[in-house]
Amino acid sequence: MHTKIDLEGLSQKIVYLKPVATADLPDEVRQQAGEIETVFSVHNGAGEQVAIVANPLIASHLAAEHKMQLVTLH
Repeated sequence: MHTKIDLEGLSQKIVYLKPVATADLPDEVRQQAGEIETVFSVHNGAGEQVAIVANPLIASHLAAEHKMQLVTLH
């Protein structure tokens, strides 16, 4: 038996991370990162960047605060 699932609605409640080398960021952002070599870009289900964070733990807290689920991509 198949059950229909609203995947579009589901994607509005998820975020995923992409590691970004600090050296690849604009100067202003790089200065804010300090000595961190890799930051994490947070993307919504549509693929839009919504934040840049220092580590996955911060991303997890940010997602929970906004009632979203942090998922991993393969």
